[in-house]
Amino acid sequence: MDIILASGSPRRRELLTSAQLDFQVISVDIDESVLTDESPQDYIQRMVASKADAAIKQLDLNDQHHQPELYMSSDSFIMLTADTIGVLPDGKTVLVKPEDRAHAYDMWQQMSDNTHQVWTAVQATLVVRDHESLVATWQQQIIERTAVSFVPLTLSMMSDYWDSGEPADKAGAYGIQGLAAAWVTHINGSYTNVVGLPLAQTLALINKASTEYNRQSARCLSASH
Repeated sequence: MDIILASGSPRRRELLTSAQLDFQVISVDIDESVLTDESPQDYIQRMVASKADAAIKQLDLNDQHHQPELYMSSDSFIMLTADTIGVLPDGKTVLVKPEDRAHAYDMWQQMSDNTHQVWTAVQATLVVRDHESLVATWQQQIIERTAVSFVPLTLSMMSDYWDSGEPADKAGAYGIQGLAAAWVTHINGSYTNVVGLPLAQTLALINKASTEYNRQSARCLSASH
């Protein structure tokens, strides 16, 4: 069935493409501010749920006749949303996309010569069209955690990296698949999770959504008879 990735991340698109998965992409814009006293887990779970809600609403207001870039083979599809953050060893401090150079430096100094975690939440939402509206009939979230250790960072290293332009749109202000690979001494867990999408786990989640769709379809067919 159709799969829509509601994400502007080119890294997530590349990972799904590498798995030879057919999917389409839309972008959603939501407020990604961390709430006061919000835990990292609550934050990323809220983010993927909010992204899914926003994407469904966006498609509902602008059906496929007004979205020529999307080709829907049916009125049912899987909406895939994801959010990636860094978490310091205290388990409470969330490392998000940097606001500016000073914010990036502050995060890097806390990760320097230390081990932090990268968390990615992924949500699969099964969406069907009920008359004129899109309705979510099933959803499930997963959270993957990977430990990442950094070398001691000097001011020169941080300055050169910021000036490269690479950190600006990345959680924790670094990309393990890019120049920051030189900062990483080792990781414990999924590499693709650090890139932005735990690929094997995401594919398993998509399979669960497809199985649930088949189950719902069979139940509807049985009820109609």
